[in-house]
Amino acid sequence: MKRLIPLAAFVLIINTGFSQKVKKAIFVIADGIPADVIEKVPTPNLDDIAKSGGYTRAMVGGIKGGYSETPTISAVGYNSLLTGTWVNKHNVWDNDIAAPNYNYYTIFRFFKDQYPDKKIAIYSTWEDNRTKLVGDKMPQTGSIPVDYHFDGLELDTINYPHDNVSDYIHKIDEAVIEKAADEIRAVAPDLTWVYLQYTDDMGHRYGDSPQFYKAVEMMDDQVGRLMQAIDYREQNFNEDWVIYVTTDHGRTPETGKGHGGQSDRERLTWIVTNAKGLNTYFKKSTPKIVDIMPSIARFLDIQIPVEHMREVDGVALTGKISLTAPVALLENNQIEITWKSQSRKGDVKIWITETNNFKNGGKDAYELIATVPVRKGKYSLPLSSTPSHIYKIVLEAPYNTTNTWVVK
Repeated sequence: MKRLIPLAAFVLIINTGFSQKVKKAIFVIADGIPADVIEKVPTPNLDDIAKSGGYTRAMVGGIKGGYSETPTISAVGYNSLLTGTWVNKHNVWDNDIAAPNYNYYTIFRFFKDQYPDKKIAIYSTWEDNRTKLVGDKMPQTGSIPVDYHFDGLELDTINYPHDNVSDYIHKIDEAVIEKAADEIRAVAPDLTWVYLQYTDDMGHRYGDSPQFYKAVEMMDDQVGRLMQAIDYREQNFNEDWVIYVTTDHGRTPETGKGHGGQSDRERLTWIVTNAKGLNTYFKKSTPKIVDIMPSIARFLDIQIPVEHMREVDGVALTGKISLTAPVALLENNQIEITWKSQSRKGDVKIWITETNNFKNGGKDAYELIATVPVRKGKYSLPLSSTPSHIYKIVLEAPYNTTNTWVVK
């Protein structure tokens, strides 16, 4: 006689074994820490995150000397992460954030457009991160609302009186972390950004110094408190959390007090994540800050529209990808296109347009010029008799799409 499973046990199996976990994502930007410092200073909490996923050196700054060269400045780096694009597209050139190009969507807008009922959150020392970069409730960003936020404390000189050694910034970072951890436990936003500033302040004041290293240790402790809140959610709710921790720029090689240029140390950063399925690109190459946005999008099942995907400069750090590092050079009246094959399977479709209407909210008419095996890694394109001042080239492969430009 066939043994029947009691209904209560069946419900328990459904609830504990087979129900799909709700995915949640959080990224942390700890300002101004070069890779050599994060590797030198004890960071046990970051190390614990890396044990579940991985650690890699990474890069900011776009193509050095090329069309996408990007200042190694704070808000510039934040927006490169948020949009997955370099400064030639997102148009945030410095901390003034004078004229962001909102045609290049942030991860928050992509998420809210697809999942309007899900919640987003920003916990930040700088109010501008929410109001100017993400564009909370701005018509230019589709009026997306930031559901939970805690910021602007740098403007509160009563509770956080400004001092000459930036202790008030550390106190603000502490308040930001406590609020973020409390709300993760209580309401668990679906997509969260936490920003911490104190490390950059110590770098500017003291350069490579015990004070700077101590600030990095403090940051690690703060990330540990976030992870305690995330662990609580995963242990008590049916949730699956991914976290990416990174920085926005490195520091000058001479003293560590500055940044903004294109030295190797100012460009070289790092990424720590608990993400599962990290691919060979993450493990064996030097990923870029623009890769974090498509990685989070892949985890949260965000479907980026084709016209936007053709503009994203990053590629996912998890799962299968076909190609990376596209380069297009104008030589002998033809464009030499190369890429690094990450998979030998399938073909790459090569699209081209001679306009940049997307920049102004318009559409570019792409022409399919060739379909070649991904493994080939290159293609030569003869120019027309009426050359353009810009060629936008998109490589569409089975597992990812990426792009490169030729600007005359």
